[in-house]
Amino acid sequence: MSEDQGQGTTRRDSCLKAGAAASGSGVPETMSGFNPATRGGSRVSFLLNTTSDSSPSSENARRISLVINTSSKTSAGSNTFFALNKSGPGPLDSFETNKFGQVSRDSFYVPTQEASAASSSFLAFTMSHTSSPRSSRETHLVPKPKTSLAASSFGAMFREDLSGVPEIRETRKLIPHRESSKLSSVPEQIQKHVQPFYLAKEQLLHVRNAVLSAMEQGLKQKVKDALPLPMLSSYVCALTDGTEQGDFLGLEMKHTQVKVLLLQLSSDREESMVIKKRNFAITEKIINGSGEQLFEFLAQCVAMFLGGLDISVKYYPLGFCFPFRCEHVTINQCKLIKWSKDCRWPGVEGRDVSQLLQAALNQHCKNYQVEVLAVINDAVATMLSCHSEEEQCEVGLIIDAGTNCCYVEETQHMAGLEQKQGCMCISTEWGSLGNAGELTDAMTEYDLLMDKQSMDQGRCRFEKMVSSFYLCDTIRVVLATMAEKGELFSGVLTPTLLTKGKLQLQDVVEIIDEKVGLAKTKNFLFHLGMVASNQDCFHVQQICQAIYVRSANLCAAGLAGVLTHIRVAQGLSEMKIFVAVDGDLYKSRAQYGEILQETLKSLAPECTVTFVTSEEGCVLGAAKVTAAAVRLRNQHEVVAQVLAPFRLSVLDLERLRTMMRQEMEKGLSKETHSSASVRMLPTYVRNLPDGSERGDFLALDLGGTNFRVLLVQVRSKEEGGVHMTSEIYSIPPKIAQSNAKELFDHIVRCILDFHTKHSLAGRTLPLGFTFSFPCHQINLDKGILLRWTKGFSATGCVGEDAVSLLREAVQRQKDVDIDVVAIVNDTVGTMMACAYVDPNCEIGLIVGTGCNACYMEEMRNVGTVEGDEGRMCINMEWGAFGDNGCLEHYITSYDEKVDAASLNIGQQRYEKFISGMYLGEIVRYILLDLASRKVLFKGRSLPVLKTKDIFPTKFLTNVEDSPGHHFVCNILEEYGLNVSTEDALVVKEVCHVVSSRAAKVCAAGVAAVAEKIRQNLRKSKLDVTVGVDGTVYKMHPYFAKKLQDTVALLAPNCNVKFLLSEDGSGKGAALIAAVASHK
Repeated sequence: MSEDQGQGTTRRDSCLKAGAAASGSGVPETMSGFNPATRGGSRVSFLLNTTSDSSPSSENARRISLVINTSSKTSAGSNTFFALNKSGPGPLDSFETNKFGQVSRDSFYVPTQEASAASSSFLAFTMSHTSSPRSSRETHLVPKPKTSLAASSFGAMFREDLSGVPEIRETRKLIPHRESSKLSSVPEQIQKHVQPFYLAKEQLLHVRNAVLSAMEQGLKQKVKDALPLPMLSSYVCALTDGTEQGDFLGLEMKHTQVKVLLLQLSSDREESMVIKKRNFAITEKIINGSGEQLFEFLAQCVAMFLGGLDISVKYYPLGFCFPFRCEHVTINQCKLIKWSKDCRWPGVEGRDVSQLLQAALNQHCKNYQVEVLAVINDAVATMLSCHSEEEQCEVGLIIDAGTNCCYVEETQHMAGLEQKQGCMCISTEWGSLGNAGELTDAMTEYDLLMDKQSMDQGRCRFEKMVSSFYLCDTIRVVLATMAEKGELFSGVLTPTLLTKGKLQLQDVVEIIDEKVGLAKTKNFLFHLGMVASNQDCFHVQQICQAIYVRSANLCAAGLAGVLTHIRVAQGLSEMKIFVAVDGDLYKSRAQYGEILQETLKSLAPECTVTFVTSEEGCVLGAAKVTAAAVRLRNQHEVVAQVLAPFRLSVLDLERLRTMMRQEMEKGLSKETHSSASVRMLPTYVRNLPDGSERGDFLALDLGGTNFRVLLVQVRSKEEGGVHMTSEIYSIPPKIAQSNAKELFDHIVRCILDFHTKHSLAGRTLPLGFTFSFPCHQINLDKGILLRWTKGFSATGCVGEDAVSLLREAVQRQKDVDIDVVAIVNDTVGTMMACAYVDPNCEIGLIVGTGCNACYMEEMRNVGTVEGDEGRMCINMEWGAFGDNGCLEHYITSYDEKVDAASLNIGQQRYEKFISGMYLGEIVRYILLDLASRKVLFKGRSLPVLKTKDIFPTKFLTNVEDSPGHHFVCNILEEYGLNVSTEDALVVKEVCHVVSSRAAKVCAAGVAAVAEKIRQNLRKSKLDVTVGVDGTVYKMHPYFAKKLQDTVALLAPNCNVKFLLSEDGSGKGAALIAAVASHK
């Protein structure tokens, strides 16, 4: 193992070394894609190089090297290379002669860049024999070199007159998808090779749209095989937010090296982030080894890195950047789908990469506990490496040996995911675009030739047109093709042009440099064994520039597709976004970024993009994703611990149902009624409506700070059934908290106003009085107020008959006359209204600001009322269930805080689990606690959370009904809470858990009532309907479904149907009056 100290990769200078990598009998067509004898006949290529050293005593004081290539069209296998070498002071007739494939790797020598140009002489020419006619043959003749062997020093050639070459001037800033300004001075036969690489805007728009369409298709499909873009889930659901603390390892695997980094995060403001890193070169043995050897090598790198640190920490969470296509199950469970970029390590494809690395770490890092928490690709790592509070990158872009793009997507848009809340980073794997022909319009013949030489032919088309790994090879293919056609290098085709990997990105960057590119081109071609004229060098520059520009333009088109998808998904007409970018190709020249930016503006003008270049690279992103994963794991653990008491088991609910039933029996019994927490109050409503009721009736619905007066006209169904007219009036807090006289006088004045508006003066109509407060009814029209709730505290009312108080107020107003025939609460009214529609309705339920239930009980079971015949509606007043301490097991610390801050401390404990008045307060106290534990809102103390009743029931409804985290964030921002995605998800989870508990606890009560009715009727199966009303039941998106499902679970012998009441409390009161008058 050797440590990479940052030096560039040394180029193999010898053209013979390059050729030695090919077959000994020449370069087969299947490998090169070229036939040196395509014009027929035969050819001899001759190359002679002489060198002399300034030191006479040097071993290579004089060295002569000769290469001869002979080929014949008539003999397919006769393409043969010979090498002749002579070094040292001996006679020149003692050459070593070898066939090309038999020559030793070090036997042929070409001067390095540092060698003196004046000490080397170089001659090359080609002789061709062809069967073509004479006139045709003359066109193939190669011009005679300008210099002889004796005078052809490279230095002299380098310094020759450049007058024949177009003027070298600083290149203008390239306009997107437009060819170089120098292209007009390039001969036509060269332009035809260069022009196809300059893509028109229409072609780039086609690529953008292809990416956009492929993304939509990839998101909708569960099976990713054969898709243009797989859109793979990374399971990275959290980005760093600045609160992470601890030590985190990053491990990055690249083509030629391994990077290990330690990220130390703390709350120290002066040094909040410390980075330590080390790079290791991947040896030839590992490159040619097995997958097991590769992962052992990776683990050894980590062990050596940790061994060199003077740190006492033993546990290290690790993130692994693995730049190959993987299918994830979780963030640290993924299998390699397929190797790419001509990399192959046997025994890895189809296996879990995380497990392979973890097993190797366990074996080679025995002094430490290193846990692989995340496996990500380089695009995701890039996004994370650049993400910060100031620059919140939501897109990651890699333009390197390979290319890929990732972005943050709402999980609800992704098929096949169990998790439907929040966001996740998606790896588009856009390198595979084009496998189905989407890029045919942009491809050239050279892309096809280069593809034939790759290890994954026909695949990864987009990557092969963008990434540096294939960009360099495409340039090589173009040069070799043109040389073969006699359009470059005087028709000389050397082995180096047929060998992959001879052209590196740094070579391309130097070649297209505006100032020294021509000289660099000459020098590079010389090292490849090419004799290039100045005109050749200029043409090579134009070819490199065209392919380089095409890469940037195609990348911009792909990115335009991704950004357009994000903008449309978020419903934005315009969008500002940060894009993290990394890769040697992107960083190679400022020109690449400029072209990318300008083309992007043209293809996605609605998007304002700020590119953020990764400084530390993917290895930092791997460490940061681990830090975020640890923070998210800790957050989940704390949130789970806090919410655990709210997650009731079936056993908990069955126990609750049983206790409710016991308290019901106590409330019905004359002996135990006074000590029961569920009062089971008789309503003296003995009959349900049967449809024969007729007439006009008034209803007064008093259940809160707003009340209604209604005129209810009951007709036959043929005449339209029930028709209602109503007016809403308010009760100011000052009156609600005054005294009996002021309160009921205000109510009567409102009734008088209603009479006047609807021309009822002089008519005395029966009135049903819905009085939604705990009462002890003595008769149908007499109810003693037991206590105020819902913010009322008017004196002189508790212990008094509410009907009498109303009648006395009517007498004080001489202009109105009403006949109060019944007093009921809203629950009974709801049941009566639904029973008018469904005769099976024998249960009434209210889940709104308060919570209560009623049902029809057999008189023989009602011990508090004389008589055993018939039935009576029982007002359970179940909100007080648990006031005797029987619910201590279910009460959390947050329920205690809500109770302590309420107006009725220690009372209505069951109602405080369920009703909308208290749900928002429970949520608020939970959020306060989570923030204090620094797992929410970055641990900040937010004053808004200390405001009592800041979250109404509507808040829970809106949060839980939000389709994505963006909407939750918007809702919270309305309350002055600027939150992250993770915060929004936690708030949503808290709301959901609190409302779910409310629905389940309520269901336990309903199940107890249904079972009571079934047993009363001595039925094995019962069909019963629950008439239900209240804002929580009606408005909350999941409450009703959760309630119904839980009732079905807890009362399996009862088929319970829920019927939503339409204006039950008012309509029901009038119907009670109608039933009473009719009977």
